[in-house]
Amino acid sequence: MNTDTDPTPEPQFEKLEDRTSLDAAIDRVLPLARRQVVVFGKTLGNEWNTEERVNLVRRFCLESRRNQMRIVLHDTYPLYRACPRLINLLRQFSHIVSIHETQDQAKNVYDPFVLADDRHYAHRFHYDGAQGILAIDDPLGARTLHDRFEELWGASDPAVPATTLGL
Repeated sequence: MNTDTDPTPEPQFEKLEDRTSLDAAIDRVLPLARRQVVVFGKTLGNEWNTEERVNLVRRFCLESRRNQMRIVLHDTYPLYRACPRLINLLRQFSHIVSIHETQDQAKNVYDPFVLADDRHYAHRFHYDGAQGILAIDDPLGARTLHDRFEELWGASDPAVPATTLGL
């Protein structure tokens, strides 16, 4: 087969060894998304509150009303303190961004990831570690993460409302 005419790009992988490379990998994955971003983690910290990261998410939200960003976390409480910019985006784009918190039976999943369009992902092997992998154009590997995310989504509840209700 002639690889020059093969429309399927060859998957690219990069080993991630530290927090800096993990953050850079997420920032490489987010702009590749054209319709869906899913995020799973223990919680989201300050790295999701940087102006650069929030601008990447904002651009994704502005590209199409049909885009979707779903986030599942084990603990959503730190978001209010650590990620006010992301919370603000949630309020502005509540039709695109949804944040859920896992139920007790799903809290034993320990490998955070960011997945774009079921093709590109940054996957950390354990939320207490810094090792992981960046994969570009890997639909086979992404399928496993997509299936895991759907299970987590099903075992989670809406947790961060777009509006604050009060008396």
